[in-house]
Amino acid sequence: MKNIFNILTFFLFIFSLSSCSEDLVDKVQVATLKGIVIKKGTNQPIKNVKLFTTPSTETVFTKDDGSFIIENIPLGDYSVRAELTGYLTSFQGVSFKNNEQTVSVVFEMSDDDSLNSSPSVPVLLSPVDNAVDQPLAVDLTWDCNDADSLDVLKYKVVVKNDFDANVIEIKDLTDKHYYLENLKFGVTYYWQVSVSDGINPEVNSPVFRFKTSTTPNNRFHYVKKMNGSYYIVSSDEANVNFQFTPFDKNSWRPRLNQNSQIIAFLRTVGGNAQIFTANTDGSNPFQVTAVPVAGFDNAEIDYAWSKNGKEFLYANFTKLYRINKDGSGLQLVYTTPDGSFISECDWSYDGSKIALKTNDANGYNVKIYIIDLVGNTVKTVLENVPGAAGGLNFSVDGSKLLYTYDISGHQEANYRQLDTHMFIYNLVTDENIDLSVLSEKPDGSNDLDPRFSPNDADVIFVNTSNDGISAKKITKVILQDNSRTDLFPDAEMPDWE
Repeated sequence: MKNIFNILTFFLFIFSLSSCSEDLVDKVQVATLKGIVIKKGTNQPIKNVKLFTTPSTETVFTKDDGSFIIENIPLGDYSVRAELTGYLTSFQGVSFKNNEQTVSVVFEMSDDDSLNSSPSVPVLLSPVDNAVDQPLAVDLTWDCNDADSLDVLKYKVVVKNDFDANVIEIKDLTDKHYYLENLKFGVTYYWQVSVSDGINPEVNSPVFRFKTSTTPNNRFHYVKKMNGSYYIVSSDEANVNFQFTPFDKNSWRPRLNQNSQIIAFLRTVGGNAQIFTANTDGSNPFQVTAVPVAGFDNAEIDYAWSKNGKEFLYANFTKLYRINKDGSGLQLVYTTPDGSFISECDWSYDGSKIALKTNDANGYNVKIYIIDLVGNTVKTVLENVPGAAGGLNFSVDGSKLLYTYDISGHQEANYRQLDTHMFIYNLVTDENIDLSVLSEKPDGSNDLDPRFSPNDADVIFVNTSNDGISAKKITKVILQDNSRTDLFPDAEMPDWE
């Protein structure tokens, strides 16, 4: 009986133990935490972030894509912590209530600015401090480093000068240079660079200074074309030059007056051609005329300085006007008796006579003649011929007149010229010299817009193909031997004073 009792007791114990084991398994319920860690502001995933819970479970690290997973977390409430050097520690509360529950979270981590280093002080490289004789366009360059390689550095350049109160400020540069253009001659410029990493205060460089070269005494001025508009270039004979007028101001037909040291030119204002003046460096542009310069074609019209640099002669269709360089004293000098347009004029150095070229509304029925200051015709040089003509210019002593004429006599609506020659007409002897023949003008080309050199020893002019679309070049003929020398490529409307 005792043995039977012991056996029953043993089986009871085993059954009881089995029942307790099943109860324990039922009570240990677990869940899963999944998530991703990204950078605040950019949403880029962050790898190697350490994640762990409180109460403690398992410690894991994010993968390259910023993801992580913690499994077998007992049910309950937890604080999940994300840590990585260089970032502010992030916390999130998570609650697991159901067995095999999966909770997803996103951690946004911010830079720990307290650990971020400021950029180095920008080192200004060029122009070097106190540089002189700098061109009117300089490439400002500098160097700068940042210990935090992930930071995006942005630069600010500030430029001041000793000429006026104008301040140039360029922000948000990412390159370590800035091309500074449209400077003035003989001016000292001061420049400084500031750098910011978007976290720390701006870091400023020292202030450097440089001075541009003085205005060169250029005697050549010519015109180039860009996007359908003219701009003027100032140059020496070696074609060391600078841009005299801006690209966005249609300007042409430059004329330097040595006595006034002012350059005049034509500029489009509201669709009309007006006479402007400016200093030899291009500064202080001033509109002289209110009644515009007008003829049959703006590209063909011309005007004239007085030798003393105080007045201009210019035409408005049938009328010839005289005006002071300050825009005052407008006077009517002459009106064409037959209603033809005055397209060009030139004023002799002694001020006693005026050369005129007149034509009809299409540029033809040309007449070139000389009048005195009261309007009397004193000499007729060219008339009653077909074809185009122009390019009037007196010699220094006023005894000769330079002009051009298309000897082919060709006429068409687009004013194309086929064989335009330069002529020097002697007003005393009436001798007419074909300079283009003497200097062997290339066949199929035109010689246009001639001007005497200041000493009458040479003639400067434009030579171009007669196709009407080829590039133009400015060429010089030495009158002593009639030799040709090319001076300026892709250029037209020359002036040599």
